Amino acid sequence: MDAVRVSALRDRLAGTGWLEAVGGFAGELRHAVTRRGAGELLLVGTTGYEPWHLAAHLEDEAAWSDVPRLAPTLLRHRVPAAAPAHLAHGLGRLTGAGRGATVLVVAPTAAGDPLLERVHDARRHGATVLALEGAAPASPGGSAGPGDLAGLAHGRLAVGTGEDEPFDLAQHLVSAAAGQPPGQRSALGRLAALAGRITAGPTISRW
Repeated sequence: MDAVRVSALRDRLAGTGWLEAVGGFAGELRHAVTRRGAGELLLVGTTGYEPWHLAAHLEDEAAWSDVPRLAPTLLRHRVPAAAPAHLAHGLGRLTGAGRGATVLVVAPTAAGDPLLERVHDARRHGATVLALEGAAPASPGGSAGPGDLAGLAHGRLAVGTGEDEPFDLAQHLVSAAAGQPPGQRSALGRLAALAGRITAGPTISRW
């Protein structure tokens, strides 16, 4: 995403409340990984969407902001035999996720029952579950069981797929905002900072 588009979106989204929602979700993520007793951040997508881009942004932000636990472990539905170490973690890691762990599920479309069952188990064992997902109506009553990501998540950001709320922009903003201490910068300020980073050159990420 180029800086010109980011700046245009900043102007378009001002006053809609969407940026504030992104900032609130990012605050939940930062709190989850910095609270007392916090453990690892596990990042997982769906069978059709692997959030390696968000993994890269979070790792960069962890270094920029000196919040090491923002650097995630990316969990993959399929791990190629020749995958490097940081890309070789399968969904089995969710089995051992318990109290202190944070599970961030990124699902632009339906997560699917097999993944939701694993996430449900992680939550049952004490993990904090956060969801960044495509906007869709929640199930009536928000049941906290397999089949309903909205019901499983302790914190959730629903993102539209149109130009006003692009899914890739939400990931940029969540990672950038999560690196900022509470109250340090407004949502619009974070979007302006993102435009600056895009024009500044390559990131420090290994991804």
